[in-house]
Amino acid sequence: MKFDILNRFTGDIQFTAEINCSEDASHLIKVGLAVKWAVTAHANLTDAYLADANLADANLAGANLAGA
Repeated sequence: MKFDILNRFTGDIQFTAEINCSEDASHLIKVGLAVKWAVTAHANLTDAYLADANLADANLAGANLAGA
């Protein structure tokens, strides 16, 4: 499924992740999966709204999370 991550200041779509989970999964799980996808895709996460993201087991080595 496609999942949008919004800019925390403007509310605009910052990037759209292609994640593998059910539609009824919690928002926190979806955000966590989207961040993992973004790191793999080298997406810019600066100023992304990632509050309460579930990042368990995420390898964020080298990820630029400035302002996230």
